[in-house]
Amino acid sequence: MLDMAKNSKSKRALARIISTKVTYKGPVFWVTTDQVEEPGRIRARRDVVRHSGSVVVLALDESGPEPRVLLERQYRHAAKQFLWELPAGRIDEGERELAAAKRELLEETGYRARSWKKILHFYVSPGFLDETHSIYLARGIKAGAAQPEEDEKIAIRFFPLSRAEQMAVNGVIRDAKTIAGILWLAKEGGKKS
Repeated sequence: MLDMAKNSKSKRALARIISTKVTYKGPVFWVTTDQVEEPGRIRARRDVVRHSGSVVVLALDESGPEPRVLLERQYRHAAKQFLWELPAGRIDEGERELAAAKRELLEETGYRARSWKKILHFYVSPGFLDETHSIYLARGIKAGAAQPEEDEKIAIRFFPLSRAEQMAVNGVIRDAKTIAGILWLAKEGGKKS
């Protein structure tokens, strides 16, 4: 069993940064090289990819007997393949999360939603990346015209929740944020909140 008092203390014992240097700066992220002393007096070099954070939209069509999940299919160069994903994107400087989620849904799919609820917030890969994802549940969606960015070629499609869950579990969907959102929804059963 986890010793809660010990765990609480370790959360407060953060690393002491001895030095930090920006080693790369790009339009989407930057990299710092930090010399740190971590809890337990461990001295180490840590290269960290820094990112402003991202939002993810779990948009539902609830007009039928089973909720349908809106997914996008687009090419991802890092994965060297087309992937099924939930609509998502980076939070622009000075932008609030919810505003970013609404913007991304509209830009990428043309849809707007009547109700929004933040359902998950997590680190993408905290071993080297400080990016977080916040997943928003979007209900009462209404179609419109998509406004994709110049480098976005996106196809959209609705999948019944049961099919989307199968795709996530069977490896058809390979994107972590999408798997997290779909499995959360499957657990919650698409119930109204």
